[in-house]
Amino acid sequence: MSELTPLMKQYFSIKERHGDAIVLFRCGDFYEMFGEDAEKASKILQIALTTREKSRDNPLPMCGVPFFAAESYIAKLIKAGKKVAVCEQMEDPKEAKGIVAREVVRIITPGTHSPENPKENTYIISVFPHGQRHGITAADISTGEFIVFETLENIEDEVGRFEPKEVLMPASIKENIHYQEALSSFYLSAVDDWLFDYTEAYRTLLGHFRVSSLEGYGCEGLTAAISSAGALISYLENTQKDVRFKKITTLKQNANMFLDASTQRNLELVHNLRDGSRDGTLLQVLDETLTPMGGRFLRSALLRPLTDTGEITARYAAVEYLAGDFERLEELRTLMRKVQDIERLASRVSSGTANARDLVAIKNSLEVLPKIKRSLSLSKEYVLKELSGKIGEFALLRELIERSIVDSPPPGVRDGGIIKDGFSDEIDSLREISTKGKGFIAEMEQREKKRTGISSLKIGYNRIFGYYIEVTKTNLELVPDDYSRKQTLVGSERFVTAELKEYESKVIGSEERLKNLEYEVFRCVVESVREESDGLMATANAIASIDFLASLAVTAKRYNYVRPSLADAPLIDIVDGRHPVLERVLSHERFVPNSTFCDTADSMLHIITGPNMAGKSTYMRQVALIVLMAQIGSFVPASSATIGISDRIFTRIGASDFLAKGQSTFMVEMIEAANIMNNATSDSLIILDEVGRGTSTFDGISIAWAIAEHIVNVIKARTLFATHYNELTELALALEGVKNYNVSVREWGDEIIFLRKIEEGPGDKSYGIQVARLAGIPQSIIKRSKEVLHNLEKEELNETGNPKLASGKGKKRGVQLDLFSSVGESIANEIMNIDTERLSPEGALAKIIELKKKAKF
Repeated sequence: MSELTPLMKQYFSIKERHGDAIVLFRCGDFYEMFGEDAEKASKILQIALTTREKSRDNPLPMCGVPFFAAESYIAKLIKAGKKVAVCEQMEDPKEAKGIVAREVVRIITPGTHSPENPKENTYIISVFPHGQRHGITAADISTGEFIVFETLENIEDEVGRFEPKEVLMPASIKENIHYQEALSSFYLSAVDDWLFDYTEAYRTLLGHFRVSSLEGYGCEGLTAAISSAGALISYLENTQKDVRFKKITTLKQNANMFLDASTQRNLELVHNLRDGSRDGTLLQVLDETLTPMGGRFLRSALLRPLTDTGEITARYAAVEYLAGDFERLEELRTLMRKVQDIERLASRVSSGTANARDLVAIKNSLEVLPKIKRSLSLSKEYVLKELSGKIGEFALLRELIERSIVDSPPPGVRDGGIIKDGFSDEIDSLREISTKGKGFIAEMEQREKKRTGISSLKIGYNRIFGYYIEVTKTNLELVPDDYSRKQTLVGSERFVTAELKEYESKVIGSEERLKNLEYEVFRCVVESVREESDGLMATANAIASIDFLASLAVTAKRYNYVRPSLADAPLIDIVDGRHPVLERVLSHERFVPNSTFCDTADSMLHIITGPNMAGKSTYMRQVALIVLMAQIGSFVPASSATIGISDRIFTRIGASDFLAKGQSTFMVEMIEAANIMNNATSDSLIILDEVGRGTSTFDGISIAWAIAEHIVNVIKARTLFATHYNELTELALALEGVKNYNVSVREWGDEIIFLRKIEEGPGDKSYGIQVARLAGIPQSIIKRSKEVLHNLEKEELNETGNPKLASGKGKKRGVQLDLFSSVGESIANEIMNIDTERLSPEGALAKIIELKKKAKF
């Protein structure tokens, strides 16, 4: 360190304390980065890498970005998974004696950086394990949300439904393989375990929220949740310049439908399966919101549907009223287009990070609030009237900002130019001196020339002597008595007058004083706004609800949705249901509606057969999406719908692997199935697509059969079960509550026509070869497939187990390794080989029942 330049000594001292972050080191108008930070940042930001002197003959890599454009560069670094420490100059370089004092004012992490999409929350989550439970805290510093709860559910699913940008955990569990796997898709930050100590955490929360007890927030006694919350507050207070949350929201687990990560993904609620964007998602279809708050409300509603019928019914009533009153709906939407992100603006004011532009944005939003409030108060709908009462008008605050802040202020708050003329006499005086100084000096110079008769007289200024009047030595006899000598030069003398001294005392440093005074006045205005921040937050929440309801009304009217009815029992009765997303994107064919009736008695488990591409998966997702839409308070795409509340929706769809965890396609399939079997209740909705396809035919049929039986006999949940195992259709003969359905197709020679219609009864064929032909499989393969299929159907096999047409071409097959015993395989063989052509249906059923008893199914 002794060989380093003074600036580099300062830099490396700061870098040593923030080694895991890229340090943005403020030097004048730039943020500079050095060493490894510069090498990493230059690649991410695509900026030039240069060098500067670290010590004699030792250059150091360096790059930099302009301070006024830093936010866009910081966003890129955060997106690349980096932490950023912002190091500011803490004094004016002009007044510094030696190296300018610098310090890190905030550390920006993925969970503390505002997102590019204002309709998304930026959650940072804290996780703390305590026995069988996990305490979880989710916070968004940009909106002021602070949510705590405890759970026994899968930690990956609980964390995943908030889509956090960062997850905080005790350092002692970061290397735990369970947490590494469960949270591998999130940015992880480990902190000292002592921050999660219950006593320390409780004390931290009391201090932050300035209360004497947590009882008022409903989280008293939630040991794990309080531990996670206290640690998160400590982390945020240490990394941010100022952070302030107003209240704790304790999440009640039974108030919302729980959607695990697999279900969110499979139903494509907010991200599609293709590229993870919102294109082709339910969010895209329903999002007609006009404010960032409304957009975030809708997103949250989709990921946490309601289970309380009273709340859901209230939303239906409001949506119905708005959809039926076109003029009021359009009036509200026209006004809401002018409302900016009050929630985040108020949060910035509370945390002390608001600038003048933020105040102008608040003022512009406040101007339309009285009109929104009046429009809602005139409605005849209870929920809208109630929301009207939650909207403040803030007349005095609006008038204060209007009088004090210029309409188009600069981005910085210390550079002046933000306070309007006429708001402060002192500012007006300094501004006049600062802006009119040159004119005053020129006017005084002309006046003094005329008064003294010295035509060569001039008034000047330097930093050492200040202002002076300079007279050549040949004119000294003309100098008036009120001139005081200040400096003698070779060919002239310099003088001052009382008037010039008075002016100098005013003008010297006037610009700096003006900037400082404007900043002080600005802070006073901000403080006045801060006093109203609770009301602004409440208003923002009300606007979010209104925007959300108006969005649902627009989609209901535009897409011909209907108001669902809620049933007290587990029931789904949908007439002419449509897939809300696919009906919007289909351009080459008309969407075919389908009806569904499912209960927990006679029509509990639907076995759905039919060829690939016929629409089985689409139909099942459609039912799940209609149920979910009904439980967020939305109207649904159908002619009519009666929905019983679901506590959870489970989905097991498609084939995927997770090789990083050593999990094959079949293992992933079984893990998802196990989650459903262990957690579904009679109030759940289960969607199963192709269970058992990842292993041998006999194993797959056996597993699928046993899972179906377990659902009917034990769980008793409404279930849609699509399969290519036509053998499962026999379940309808053996179990009460099982019904067969198929997606109808029509054959035309070698062609198949997909009718997209769900019909009662089992499917007779899979049409796999026809689908393969449509996919572009070479004709020679198609022809050979038909020959092999013909032989297989005729059971024309040779002693090696191959079709006779393949004699001599294949090697003897090895023994199939099954998950089940040879007895189970034997029984499965017998079931599959029942000669249904010789036996009557009754005889076949009797044979199946006999074999089932033999196998003790």
